Amino acid sequence: MTINQKRRAVVGGLGTLAVLPAIALGKAVRGSAGSKPNIIFILADDLGWADLSVYGNTEFKTPNLDKLAAQGLRLTQHYSNSAVCSATRFGLITGRYQYRLRGGLEEPIAGASDTIGLPPDHPTLPSLLKAAGYRTALFGKWHLGSLPNFGPLKSGYETFYGNYGGAIDYFTHKPGVGPNVKEDLYEGETPVSEVGYYTDLLGDRASGYIKKHSSDKPFFLSLHYTAPHWPWEGPKDEEVSKQISNIFHYDGGDLATYAKMVVALDASIGRVLKTLEQKGLADNTIVIFTSDNGGERFSKTWPFAGQKTELLEGGIRVPGIVRWPARIKAGQVSEQVAISMDWLPTLLAAAGTEPAASHPPDGKNLLPVLLGDEKPAERTLFWRYKANAQRAVRAGDWKYLKLNGNEFLFDLSKDQRERANLARKHPDKLADLKAQWEQWNTEMLPVTPEVRTHGVNGKVQADKYAPEGTD
Repeated sequence: MTINQKRRAVVGGLGTLAVLPAIALGKAVRGSAGSKPNIIFILADDLGWADLSVYGNTEFKTPNLDKLAAQGLRLTQHYSNSAVCSATRFGLITGRYQYRLRGGLEEPIAGASDTIGLPPDHPTLPSLLKAAGYRTALFGKWHLGSLPNFGPLKSGYETFYGNYGGAIDYFTHKPGVGPNVKEDLYEGETPVSEVGYYTDLLGDRASGYIKKHSSDKPFFLSLHYTAPHWPWEGPKDEEVSKQISNIFHYDGGDLATYAKMVVALDASIGRVLKTLEQKGLADNTIVIFTSDNGGERFSKTWPFAGQKTELLEGGIRVPGIVRWPARIKAGQVSEQVAISMDWLPTLLAAAGTEPAASHPPDGKNLLPVLLGDEKPAERTLFWRYKANAQRAVRAGDWKYLKLNGNEFLFDLSKDQRERANLARKHPDKLADLKAQWEQWNTEMLPVTPEVRTHGVNGKVQADKYAPEGTD
């Protein structure tokens, strides 16, 4: 029997045969009656590893995301490309280390710039899916460069509603405080003004988009919340919004407020998922949930040490959930090491297309692992962060970390909290990982003095950069 005959036998009776190409890991991906899946990519902002009850939170419940995990696969070793926001978003949308692009060196991008942003001619996850026949939309945070030279409509999204910059107030939708600060809320490239709690507005827009979906084309929907990023405002805290004098407000927030923000995020996502079910689209829709970096001051990252802006596990290990009822078995927990930039090759494979040959991804196609066709594979991943001269390598279970001139070697299979420094016991392993990092670093753009970073000597420079520099 020929290869084509075998394929026809698998989908016997179908009038049209859709054969997906062998991609990345060298094997064809099983189809679902030839139909391409819809894709919803949900990105939280500054959500910590254990902020969801399914990841260990006992202070409040996140039933919708817990259910999503139960219906699909939960990753226990999922990393962000960076310990801060826009740098990770460069990695996610390009499938490559952000350090290959000038804008990706910023940690994160500060205010408006005519030169620093995601180049419109760079292939992206939405542009490649659009070329493969998808409708594409982004609702929420962009933070990859400002108008007029950069923006989601210039990088593959057909529809956009959200904020171009980093953080905005949940009620005023402004990136700062004062009568002269304009709202950072746009419909496409046109400023708009709306009333409502931003987390709810984004969920409503996503639900409306799904309701209007017609079956002639699959859709790729990016739903990038700002929650639970500061300012510290729950859905009924409009009076708090009126009283703050600085959007970061060092004197604001508490654990109870943070809980309300995460619970509101979970509820908003729940409404989107319910709409998906009501439209009969849930079965063949891939839904991914993750965060752009580790949590901040009120977040829970246990058992990890560190937080946002740090290359300790608490700053870069984040939740990772994927559900695809038609193809991925429910109730799974995977130890596969994954990172933000893996989603580009993985989702392109699921859609039956490939990355651009001109810009090969640094991320890996993990679809065969998610489908259960292959066992989890070892990975070697690299990070750097200008503040405190941080470096990190994850190679198998080993992790090399450099922080403020101090070097550490950890065995993450035994010491997830990164307390036992094995550098003296295993000098050869330390030397090997350091050499790997140095070699990798030569392939990236250099960090020069004018590159902005979020932290200087470990302290956030909010006063210097706010409101334009908020992330």
